[in-house]
Amino acid sequence: MTEELAGNANGGKTRPRERIVSAACTLFRENGIRATGVEAIAEAADTNKMTLYRHFGSKDELICEALKCISDRHAAFWEKLTADFPDDSQARLLAWVELRAASLVDEPHGCDLSNAAVELKETDHPAHAVIEQVKAAQHRRLVDLCADAGSRDPDLLANTLAMLLEGARVSRCASGAEGPCRQFSRACHAAISAFRN
Repeated sequence: MTEELAGNANGGKTRPRERIVSAACTLFRENGIRATGVEAIAEAADTNKMTLYRHFGSKDELICEALKCISDRHAAFWEKLTADFPDDSQARLLAWVELRAASLVDEPHGCDLSNAAVELKETDHPAHAVIEQVKAAQHRRLVDLCADAGSRDPDLLANTLAMLLEGARVSRCASGAEGPCRQFSRACHAAISAFRN
């Protein structure tokens, strides 16, 4: 059966499944997962609940798919970072810091994955497996980047940078842009210098 297509901002056509996942990502980010019902997602996706449930057997399945979509954006971030600085790992690490600092302004709701992990308190929720996989992949890439940039303890530096980022995101949500998060770049540069060989 041919699915109904809808236009997007570029004049192209998007399938209902793509629109549903995109709407879910946006609404989960803005309103929270628990506060967002499938009816609201279907309406934002310009479709209906029947179509939503034809593509996703449950809201939990849709949550997992939305988180996977977010992980694809993270993968694209790393690919661009590598493409922009193919032969200079130190420049790539410093660019990671500046891009993450910019994200503190551009993403006032914080990290979608961390927010989901906090909101979904049931430890057996299937979304936790997705979140853990994505976070582990991000950590491995950051460890590799720290190692390539010459850190004497890349795992500890990667953990330090990750904790600074998570803390800055929470600080941004709790205290605003003028709170402690404004020191994120400076703190990262200090950590990178401290771990330099």
